[in-house]
Amino acid sequence: MLVLALRSIRQRPGRFLATLLSAFLGAAIIMTFNSMHDTAAGDGVDAVSSETLGTAAGVVGGYGTLLVFFAVASSLTVNVRQRAAELELLRCSGATPAQIKRMVVGEAVAVALAGAALAVGPAMLGGRALLEMFQDSGQVARSVDYAFGPIALLSGVDITLVAAAGAAFLAVRRVTRGRGERAGAKRFLAYAALVAGAAGAGSTFLSSATDEALMAAPAYGAILLSVGLALLSPGLLRGVLGRLPQAGPSVWLAVRNLRERAAHLAGILVALILFTAVSTATLTMQAVESDAVKASGLVKSVDAKNLETLNLTVVGIIAVFVCLMLVNSLYAATTYRSREFGQQRLAGATPGQVLRVVAAEGVILTLTGVVLGTVAALAGVVPFTVVRTDAVLPDQFAGVWLAMVSVTAAVTLGTSLATARRVLRTPAVGAVALAA
Repeated sequence: MLVLALRSIRQRPGRFLATLLSAFLGAAIIMTFNSMHDTAAGDGVDAVSSETLGTAAGVVGGYGTLLVFFAVASSLTVNVRQRAAELELLRCSGATPAQIKRMVVGEAVAVALAGAALAVGPAMLGGRALLEMFQDSGQVARSVDYAFGPIALLSGVDITLVAAAGAAFLAVRRVTRGRGERAGAKRFLAYAALVAGAAGAGSTFLSSATDEALMAAPAYGAILLSVGLALLSPGLLRGVLGRLPQAGPSVWLAVRNLRERAAHLAGILVALILFTAVSTATLTMQAVESDAVKASGLVKSVDAKNLETLNLTVVGIIAVFVCLMLVNSLYAATTYRSREFGQQRLAGATPGQVLRVVAAEGVILTLTGVVLGTVAALAGVVPFTVVRTDAVLPDQFAGVWLAMVSVTAAVTLGTSLATARRVLRTPAVGAVALAA
């Protein structure tokens, strides 16, 4: 099966490009921040610098691990679903489900290994730039020398390979398992995440306004709530579609398409919800904290500066990964519909009408993801603001929210429409024949 996996990669490398990019970016981020552990272990590093470097590596490294898994899982899930006919042909030819799983996992591991190898050079440059940023802000002493050692290299390769293998196994397992079994496990995880998220956000009221770790509980609460809503998003999307006013043929057809493909749009909704919730909650809470410190006339401590740097860095990482997940998922999902678009055009639809349907679908998806993500964000922002400032909804929320929604809408609609335009360049008869 390993030979078959390598042959599949050589024959159609384009289908694995999204996975390669996800593994490359993930390994680069993990190696960049874990090189701070190698740097902190160097000779002559003072205690304050060592704590700053260790905190950065630990916190962002943990986020990076989760994001690598989500990004690779998103691309592999789309890949496996679009190869359902090919995998079924292998089963009819005598391959067992275990052999197919080994082949898909082998493909993922081989591609992830290539991505991790390519990430070593950029990770070295990124780690050096990160250390200089900490030194420029006074959080790390100038005398500390950068080091890229075994912790960075081994963690980047190991985590990327394990994430790729696990994501591939789960992706192919979803195709072979029963629908009821999948739905039951998914609902259990969703409800568990919602309960844990609500408990985390609620525990904020047990802290004091001056607690340096005040932001941790509502931030993690918002993240867990967004994960729970993301897992339930296909069912929630169906509920939204059932209540939408279907004004015009484009909206009617968009609602119909989305209702039939709700389960396949999970990766897109997960990215939309996570980005809206995490970025909005983190940036708003950081803005509230910074303004509160400024109003008090106090100077930020080293720990406060570290937290601010980490918050902004984490949001930047999430933004890059979520945009990657969105672009990958939307590009693959839209390209896969070439036969559908061709049939619509043969039935009399113009390219402009097809694009209007795609735009309507993008708007509905964006609004659904933004609403669910905003609910999760507010669950973290409101408790933090009440405890920190005695207000309920901070003035900073509106500006941050509008900025995040603008990015979300631009990525979603831009990718969908640009990919649809590219697909529509193929003549309708040719698109139907090629996809048949």
